[in-house]
Amino acid sequence: MVDYLHSPLTVVLPTYNEADNLPEVVRILWDLPLSDLHLIIVDDGSPDGTGEVADSLVRERPGPLRVVHRTGKLGLGSAYRAGFELAFEERTPAIVQMDADLSHSPADLPRLLERLAECDVAVGSRYVPGGRLDLRWGRGRRLLSWWGNFYSRSVLGLGLHDITAGFKAWRRETLLGIGLGRIHSNGYVFQVEMAYVAQRLGYRACEVPIYFEDRRLGRSKMDTQVKLEAAWRVWQVRWLHRRLTPEDRSRETEA
Repeated sequence: MVDYLHSPLTVVLPTYNEADNLPEVVRILWDLPLSDLHLIIVDDGSPDGTGEVADSLVRERPGPLRVVHRTGKLGLGSAYRAGFELAFEERTPAIVQMDADLSHSPADLPRLLERLAECDVAVGSRYVPGGRLDLRWGRGRRLLSWWGNFYSRSVLGLGLHDITAGFKAWRRETLLGIGLGRIHSNGYVFQVEMAYVAQRLGYRACEVPIYFEDRRLGRSKMDTQVKLEAAWRVWQVRWLHRRLTPEDRSRETEA
């Protein structure tokens, strides 16, 4: 059995206008008691200079930190797919996805890695016992987030409580088995599609309670219009993947 907590891992950080937050999240990650950490930053041409900040971090610590510069705001889903493809080259047993705005606390990462020993993906969850949302969230924002998860669970028949969670630790072979080529969502529904495909393919998910802090600097990129648009795309996800079974897992597990 792999000891994921003490094995090499790769963390993928998609960024757009995170120049103020990125140095802090990278510093905290480097300070964690992890044996061999690799970072991949995927920046979508941030006008605030996030890409340049990322390059300066590479110069400070070359080797385990890579930066992908993209030419525009190409979407969260495609950013993660690009980062995961590079992470496969690192050949680390675990691949982590998380936000770069400090809403996902890097201090929770070891707990996700520990749980990865008993499941195929460990999900940092706001909606299981022990999970919490920032008290600064207003009632309307809390209700919309809860409704989005309830709606997606109901439409897709998912067992997860936090369908839209963006803080996950994956086994490398799980991501390879999912086959990133079959994932089409390019916005926040990417999280929903990944969760649904993983369940349809028979992968085991476990939820780890986390405290989800409101971003410290900058503004959230997730507004009401985006969430309402995501609601009908959930039906697209169901229709597209409804016939998947564990026999449909990708055979390219040694990519």
